[in-house]
Amino acid sequence: MSAHALYVTAAYGISTLAIVGLVAWVLLDSRARRREMGDLEASGMRRRSDRKDAAR
Repeated sequence: MSAHALYVTAAYGISTLAIVGLVAWVLLDSRARRREMGDLEASGMRRRSDRKDAAR
């Protein structure tokens, strides 16, 4: 394998790992935020957008 091919393969590998890591981070963070929202709603907190008297 030439030096150029090794460089390109390494660049693609590192980029793939970074993208997979970012996707995993977003998915895990989304699950955590949904859990937090569920806990808040279970404790009686409501979203401002759920109020019936919200101005439109």
